[in-house]
Amino acid sequence: MLQGYTVPRSPEGRASLVPPPPWHYVGDFLVLEYWADPAAVAAVLPPGLEPYPDDPGRCAAIFADWQSCSDSFDELLDPVRAQYREFFIVVNALYRGELVTTCPYIWVDKDFALARGWIQGFPKKLGEIHITRAYTLPVPVAAQPRPGTRFAGTASANGRLLAYGIVTVRERSNDGPTHNAPPLVNVRHFPRLAQGFHDKPAVHELVRARSRDRHVGEIWVGDAHLELFPAPREEHDKLAPVRLGKGYRLTFAYTVDDLETLEELR
Repeated sequence: MLQGYTVPRSPEGRASLVPPPPWHYVGDFLVLEYWADPAAVAAVLPPGLEPYPDDPGRCAAIFADWQSCSDSFDELLDPVRAQYREFFIVVNALYRGELVTTCPYIWVDKDFALARGWIQGFPKKLGEIHITRAYTLPVPVAAQPRPGTRFAGTASANGRLLAYGIVTVRERSNDGPTHNAPPLVNVRHFPRLAQGFHDKPAVHELVRARSRDRHVGEIWVGDAHLELFPAPREEHDKLAPVRLGKGYRLTFAYTVDDLETLEELR
């Protein structure tokens, strides 16, 4: 009997691209809060979500340097299966009157994270992401968080630069970023190939992300600089900032083993 949580399913199940949940995550984040054209934000909202009228155009751009593993923790001894980086944009919206976020665009640099994201409802594409790392030694190249230290992130795909961000930290903060704080609501979408059913997806549902065992490390806040660049067959630049807010650097951990289906979409 073939086994495995995802394809390829195999006699022992070890060939599966994504192991079964729970999935444990920890990562360093650069979060850049900003506002885009409210019309551009409204244009990327899936059915069931409405523009956020109290603060239209509110967005966040996030660069993340992740380490993740399954419940066996075997990936920690095979880091190529644990480590990945990604860049994504979230926008604020309302779901039945509740403030939420949704992710219209996201790029990641590993296939297992791409497939795992599709399972969760993230519209992931492959790209290249690089982020300034911090080390604990007292030398400038270690980029220790302290007033004036700058952390940068870049995202590219298919040889084109998509995003460039800088967070210049000023001070420690007891509060984290707010633009990406509301619950995350995305769309799980898997199309059919059968003739006559191309416009009738096998899965098309609005889902809310669920997680547990959340931990936040030291939070630094400061100034944000963000540029989004046009590229062939990309539309993320329509969400380019018209106004910038705060920038944050932090470390965050959580576990995922559940997903809430809010409604089936037509």
